[in-house]
Amino acid sequence: MPDKDTIAAARRSSHSLAVEHQLARRGVLPDVLVLLLLTGLLLGMAHLAGTPRAFRGPEISLSPSALPYYATLSTLRMFAAYVLSLLFTLVYGYAAAQNHRSELILLPVLDVLQSVPILSFLPAVLLSLSAIMPERAAAETASIVLIFTSQAWNMTFSWFQSLTTLPTELKEAATCFRLNAWMRFKTVQLPFGALGLIWNSMMSWAGGWFFLMAAEIFKVGDRDFRLPGLGAYIQAAADQKNMAALGYGLIALLVVIVALDQFIWRPLLAWADRFKLATVTGDAPPTSWFYDVARGSRLVGRLRRRLLDRGAEAIDEGFIARWPMKATARLAGEPQTWTVWIMPGMVAAASLYGLFNTGHLLFDVKSAEWVEIVEGVAVTALRVMASLAIALVWTLPVGVAIGTKPRVAAWLQPLVQIAASIPATALFPLFMFFIVLLPGKLHVGAILLMLTGTQWYLLFNIIAGAAAIPQDLQYTAALLGFSRYERWKTLILPALWPYIITGAITAGGGAWNASIVAEYVEFGGKTWVTVGAGATIAAATKDGNFPLLMGATLAMVFTVVVLNRLIWRRLYRLAAERYRME
Repeated sequence: MPDKDTIAAARRSSHSLAVEHQLARRGVLPDVLVLLLLTGLLLGMAHLAGTPRAFRGPEISLSPSALPYYATLSTLRMFAAYVLSLLFTLVYGYAAAQNHRSELILLPVLDVLQSVPILSFLPAVLLSLSAIMPERAAAETASIVLIFTSQAWNMTFSWFQSLTTLPTELKEAATCFRLNAWMRFKTVQLPFGALGLIWNSMMSWAGGWFFLMAAEIFKVGDRDFRLPGLGAYIQAAADQKNMAALGYGLIALLVVIVALDQFIWRPLLAWADRFKLATVTGDAPPTSWFYDVARGSRLVGRLRRRLLDRGAEAIDEGFIARWPMKATARLAGEPQTWTVWIMPGMVAAASLYGLFNTGHLLFDVKSAEWVEIVEGVAVTALRVMASLAIALVWTLPVGVAIGTKPRVAAWLQPLVQIAASIPATALFPLFMFFIVLLPGKLHVGAILLMLTGTQWYLLFNIIAGAAAIPQDLQYTAALLGFSRYERWKTLILPALWPYIITGAITAGGGAWNASIVAEYVEFGGKTWVTVGAGATIAAATKDGNFPLLMGATLAMVFTVVVLNRLIWRRLYRLAAERYRME
């Protein structure tokens, strides 16, 4: 006869299946409700701006001696935004993955957040903060918020994907060892998702550089919200046509990127290689000279023992005292009050307030403008799909080569990191020289420009997935004499499937965001515009047409949410059910 714990586990499992069935029947309605609430909250902040006050930004020195100071400021802004992004990722992704009821609210919220065009609500955020804070503090806070919104979503999706595809044997091991929630997180869940988090962190920093540049040179009408930093330096050099200063600024940016790769990302990848699911070690695991130096340093060893080890022990003791080890670990379907009610309740209350303040803006949108919005969203959707297809063609083989061949990764990874980190807007003038020669000009060229906001999300997720393929499975495929086609069909593509879906979701959001600068380009003293939702948003922002801005943003976000719900969410569920490492 089954024992009491087995009966309880079976009841929780049946409850989880019932919740899943209930979620499936509700269709797209939760996404639509959350879309309306959060969009109202974001755009409602524009009403807090009040009457603009005159404000001028700092004078940007183009002297090369100022570059270390500017580089330090920019890096600190990026670091502050990354810390917020990492905390948000761990908490939010865990809450969404551990309970099906909270997933009903939290995943639609995440879909909306990653699809909202960042540059379309930056004026609302900046003006509202400047109404309640000093202008300099408002500009700094808005820049960190903007960078956060470019970093957090792909990390959260990666962390959620890792939690939902956790191998069954790891879950059973956590249950057998009676691990509480904290110890499961520390010893099972976080190590399993470490590689995906690190690669997506690298992607987040790469994407963050683009929006850092935008935040440091931002102006609203005659109000100058520029911030001292690399972005402002490069823009000032371009405005003054000082090619020497422009070169110095780009060199400084590359130096910072290479330094981060050598002193942070490469050591982290070498350290995280221990968490791969494999029974044998790889032929050439990732290495880092700085990681080897730090690991062999006596000073680092003492600091680790006195600070990190003691701090980790204190944290473990505190969590174990708070949540003692139990005979059976709580399954993922068991309700959690704080994730089911408190967090969704706070989001809903804040969103309702924003929706109340901004709903009337939609009534000011003219019927002709609605036609323009619908047509633009449809055309932009086709461009997004085209850019995703083009990006997948080259990122799949390149990502697999970098992830499975450490010798290739040793020289190709830094190049990819540098290329992904160069702000796309700095390359637009070069692209436009060729785009104006195309038959369709910007109608076709916008797809190429949107690739700058699409391809890197796919590439970094594919690299993470390829690096996570166990070495023993690769040896088994070689011993069985699989041809290249059979190896891709039976091992590589099934292993990469969850990572491809994660990359496609975040890449799609990046492409929709990039449409704002890809469909409305100022070049050679002219403004090049094509039909699209991004062009509508860019024009409405420039003209200060807030009703049209809200309508176009709402339509874009609604389209992205529907696509996520009807296509990507189903593929996500397929990845969690069939393509997990067991």
